[in-house]
Amino acid sequence: MVNNIVERIRRKDQRAMGELYQMYIGELSSVCYRYIPNRDDAKDVLQNSFVKIFTSIATMEYRGEEAFKGWLVRIVAHEALSFLREKKKLQFVEQDDTKLQQAHIADEAPETERISADQLHQLISELPDGYRTVLNLYVFENYSHRQIAELLGIKESTSSSQLHYAKQWLARRIKELTNKQG
Repeated sequence: MVNNIVERIRRKDQRAMGELYQMYIGELSSVCYRYIPNRDDAKDVLQNSFVKIFTSIATMEYRGEEAFKGWLVRIVAHEALSFLREKKKLQFVEQDDTKLQQAHIADEAPETERISADQLHQLISELPDGYRTVLNLYVFENYSHRQIAELLGIKESTSSSQLHYAKQWLARRIKELTNKQG
C-alpha cells in the first residue's frame, strides 16, 4: 500500500501526497514535538519536513514500509535539529568526564508506570534543549554517543553527560509527580 502511494507521489499525484500526509502526520508530529515543544515552531518544522519529503521522494530507494518510516522520521528529526541550531537553542554544558564518573548518583529507573504517557511527554518537553535533544537521539532514534557527537558537533563525553543529566532530571521530576499523586 505504501509503495503504491510512493509511486503515485513520484508521478506528481496530489491525492497520494495527501494520503501519505494523513497516514504519517500523527507519528511525525510526535517525533517533532519531542524535539520542539513549542507548537507553532513544531508546525513550521513539520511543514518544512513534508516539503523535503515530497521533493526527495523521487530519489529515495523504497526498501519496505519500515525502512520508509525510518526515512520519514530521520527527515523530521534532522529538520528539528536544524531548526534548533538555527535558532541557537541547542546549548550544551561541557562536563568534565571525571566529574561525571565521580557523581555516584544512582541511575535508578523511575517509576514511569505510575504516570501517563502524556505526563511523561510533558516532562520530556520541559527538559533543557540540549538534554532533550540527546535523550531523543539516544533513546528514541537509537543513535550512539559517537553518532550524536558527530551530528551535533559536540564531544562524545558531552553527549553522555547530557543523557546522564537528562535521566537524573526526569527521575527527579517523575518522583515529584508520583509523590504528589500519592
